[in-house]
Amino acid sequence: MTGIVRYHCYIPQYRLRRSEIAAALGSNASGERSVAGYDEDTTTLAVAAALSVVQGRETSVGSLWLATSDPVYADKTNATTVHAALDLSPDITAVDLGANLRSGSMALLAAARDGGLAVLSDRRGGPVGGADERTGGDASAAYLFGDDETLADITHIASATAEFIDRWRAPGSTHAHTWEERFGEQRYAELADQLLTTLDKQGVDLDGIDRFAVAGINPRAVRTVGAAVGRRTGASQQGADLAEIVGNTGTAHAGLLLADLLDAADPGERLLLVSLADGADAIILQAADTIADLRGRPMRDQIGDGVTINYPQYLLWRRRVEGERPRRPEPDRPSAPYAWRNRRYKLSMAGGRCRGCGAVQYPLPTVCYRCHRADEFDPVSAGTENARIVTFTVDRLAFSPSPPLVSAVVAFEGGGRLQCELTDVRGPIKVGDEVVPTFRRGGTVDGIHNYVWKTCPHRDPSANNES
Repeated sequence: MTGIVRYHCYIPQYRLRRSEIAAALGSNASGERSVAGYDEDTTTLAVAAALSVVQGRETSVGSLWLATSDPVYADKTNATTVHAALDLSPDITAVDLGANLRSGSMALLAAARDGGLAVLSDRRGGPVGGADERTGGDASAAYLFGDDETLADITHIASATAEFIDRWRAPGSTHAHTWEERFGEQRYAELADQLLTTLDKQGVDLDGIDRFAVAGINPRAVRTVGAAVGRRTGASQQGADLAEIVGNTGTAHAGLLLADLLDAADPGERLLLVSLADGADAIILQAADTIADLRGRPMRDQIGDGVTINYPQYLLWRRRVEGERPRRPEPDRPSAPYAWRNRRYKLSMAGGRCRGCGAVQYPLPTVCYRCHRADEFDPVSAGTENARIVTFTVDRLAFSPSPPLVSAVVAFEGGGRLQCELTDVRGPIKVGDEVVPTFRRGGTVDGIHNYVWKTCPHRDPSANNES
């Protein structure tokens, strides 16, 4: 079994107050949930989480496992789009693990076996004004496993499976159904007891667990199992508040909780992650002595970095209500042959650096604009590079689901310029502002999603720490 080499979580910056959702049915609720932007889906959320995780290690990724309960495509594999956006090696497997909640923990276990990349991504919703819409959340998490320079090693795993009706949703439906919560609570409590017994038989010293977290969509089951694990281990529970302040992010929630464990862990501590979904899965890890040096920005830094939207805006973004159609001709359907020919630029933001003069150009040209050499370029990618705005325009006539449409020319730190759309623009911008590339959905025609690279204003971590 391998260990975790890198990890990163992505929580979209938009927040929706639960009180606004509850007001649709004349009730009350407190707190907020995270909301993906109008041009974000589970594929773009997955790329956002994984981009920094694989940076510089693209050739060492052994496989890609994508877990989500809200896949963008059926029949077509969604992991291949993530694979292309990350510019991973073409000789690895990229797999969807099915539209179910247990796929999150399964992605972690599958990637751990061969030094792969597990990406957990989800957007949660439900009937308008209902409990699922109020308590859900949108987020993603990515974990890269390997043998070298691990920040936490997996020491034991265990699983228990049982078939019972707790939660179900028909294919293609946005509305899930649940049985009475106490029934699921009892079944998951039994499974968790089996899980801990299995770990005990494996020789695990449960009293040696320092921190644990429990993920699951049934809140009563999570509370009951959390209390039982706490009694058996004497350890402190981590992340129990995440569902309240971000929302239950479904398939991605196990990834957020694991990040919370790793962010808080001291060197040498033993960590336990329990996931409840049509069974129970447990992963025990031991934090490396170098964990403090290897982990990145804490996941919770993103929680305070939010901007509030209103409920009608959320419904329009989710296409739960029909907005005014753009007074423009309908866009053409994206061309499969064109997308294939330009796939490295379109999906990986790949360009070229001239071997003669060093000029960087996007997309990869045939002739260098500066020294006019032909076909003498080294490949470069701007997917993880910061940039500065050179010039921009704010168009209040062009259609956008989140008007106004802002278009800009940006210059990358490593060289090269790109004309692109700016997204997630909160307020006034100016020439010289720092922006970062972000993989988003440009539009959808005839069921084909046109994924493109945009840029968004840089989110300053120091500002998050002050909030």
